[in-house]
Amino acid sequence: MIKYIIILLPFIFWGCQKNFNSVVNPLPVNSRVLKVTTADSLTFNKSDSLIVVSIQLSSSTGIESVEANIIASDQTQLNDSPIILYDNGDIADNGDSVKGDGIYSNKFPLSRYNPDGIYTVQYSITDDNNNTQIAAVHSFVYNNGQPLTAPVISNLVAPDTVAIETQKVLIFLSVQVNDTLGLQDIKSVFFNSLSPPDDQPSSGNPFIMYDDGTHGDAVAGDGIYSLIVELLPPPTVVPKGTYTFEFQAVSKEGVTSNIITHYIVVQ
Repeated sequence: MIKYIIILLPFIFWGCQKNFNSVVNPLPVNSRVLKVTTADSLTFNKSDSLIVVSIQLSSSTGIESVEANIIASDQTQLNDSPIILYDNGDIADNGDSVKGDGIYSNKFPLSRYNPDGIYTVQYSITDDNNNTQIAAVHSFVYNNGQPLTAPVISNLVAPDTVAIETQKVLIFLSVQVNDTLGLQDIKSVFFNSLSPPDDQPSSGNPFIMYDDGTHGDAVAGDGIYSLIVELLPPPTVVPKGTYTFEFQAVSKEGVTSNIITHYIVVQ
């Protein structure tokens, strides 16, 4: 049998402003969260990519800074460093309408490459003793506005024939993957194998392929996904004959690519 081894905007806003989903911790001194004014639902518009995140506090007394983090639907944090929110009345730069009204705001760019789904904004407060805590959490639904296009796999590299004698045989397999939304839209690349004589599915199906610079892959992030398969010599019984390999990719939206079918004769 074949054994697997690893080497191998404006945005379009709709929905009313809403109160925060939850207050996590009490705030310093006399301040408390009054409401979060970020929209409930957003759809990307290529003419602008900015979302305004805002939180209203009852008082700024004892508060050193107000910050936010945006967590995407795939649980990745979009901002590299905390987003500083301002109550400075600079609507052009920060999206804040009135200085000193207790509403802290800032803008952050989203992308059509960000995944669809439920996003979370975590608002945190740092007091004048340099203590930071999460004060409120708000969720919104993001639609990146992109059609669900299928990834495409091509340029398969695989042998046609291998011979097993007294030593194990390593088979290198790779495919190139493309996606109109970029490689970040690829959820997984894999193959299934069927064994002779009657095309029995391998117990290890599906075999995941890698584009991480290891696992037999030459260069990380170049769109070429690879894997090395090990065929063991006797006394391990590997049926001779023609093996079927079916290669495919799937996007984060669950859209599957074309299938490349390849046959390897084991002698």
